[in-house]
Amino acid sequence: MAHCTYIKLSCLLRLSSVRVVDKACVLQAGREIKHAPWYCAYFTRCKSSGGANSLQERQRQQMARGLPKQKPISGVKQVIVVASGKGGVGKSTTAVNLALGLMANDPSKSVGLLDADIYGPSVPKLMNLKGNPELSDKNLMIPLTNFGIPCMSMGFLVDDAAPIVWRGLMVMSAIEKLLRQVDWESLDYLVVDMPPGTGDVHLSISQNIPIAGAVIVSTPQDIALLDARRGIEMFKKVNVPVLGLVQNMSVFQCPNCNHQTHIFGSDGARQLADTLGVPFLGDIPLHLNIREMSDKGKPVVVSFPNSPEAEAYRKLASAVVQRLQEVYA
Repeated sequence: MAHCTYIKLSCLLRLSSVRVVDKACVLQAGREIKHAPWYCAYFTRCKSSGGANSLQERQRQQMARGLPKQKPISGVKQVIVVASGKGGVGKSTTAVNLALGLMANDPSKSVGLLDADIYGPSVPKLMNLKGNPELSDKNLMIPLTNFGIPCMSMGFLVDDAAPIVWRGLMVMSAIEKLLRQVDWESLDYLVVDMPPGTGDVHLSISQNIPIAGAVIVSTPQDIALLDARRGIEMFKKVNVPVLGLVQNMSVFQCPNCNHQTHIFGSDGARQLADTLGVPFLGDIPLHLNIREMSDKGKPVVVSFPNSPEAEAYRKLASAVVQRLQEVYA
């Protein structure tokens, strides 16, 4: 066994020569001699076919054969996904206030909100919406609307307390329906609240529809930044432009003495953005108003539009639009 491995290694190391003569194998550049062993012939074919670059290209073509062809959502101009590698970092709250901020900055723009978190839909609570969607004449689901934002969520289709215990194929079927069987009419932006992690839903959405860009949400905490890095790398691998990183819960300001405390750390997301070479989109403070208004179904952008925390979300929306213009200039 060791002797056989030694022969293979020796043969591989000498392939760069114009002519190799050995008792075990006889090769010439670009040509295979009749009695050469199989492993020498394999390496010769790899070398003559263009090397590593051509091999990578063949692998890419083979992987692409099974992927679905991307098809735009009818009536939607640009899709913005809001994602995080980890749950509990305020991704859904950010997605809701980003959608409202986009419309607040430019009322002429139409914005929709899609809740793609099948297992833990939050948009019905955050947007104070209940009920089942009606069907249009084309047998498409009509989104429920509040604050001028049409919304669609799995939470509209199941009971509030009903657990969604589904396997992967059922989840993919639900995502397909939320993408293709909703009457969005005409939207400038569709903000998609993605589930936490980097799983099947992320791959299904990124492979089925063209995504204008991804916004990654993280707290400054090191453990959250580890997963945010994975999220950024995942979108890069599936060729989705990363618009930038949002640092949520960046600082807490005491309402009594105005002292600022960095509960989850300071500038961790900003430093990660610099390390990975992605834009930093802004800070969102840890504020009582944001939490209370979210629980009441009155997002802070509409309930306290003149507050500093609402201004932070509007600045985020402006930064996202600017990044879209840069990417698609």
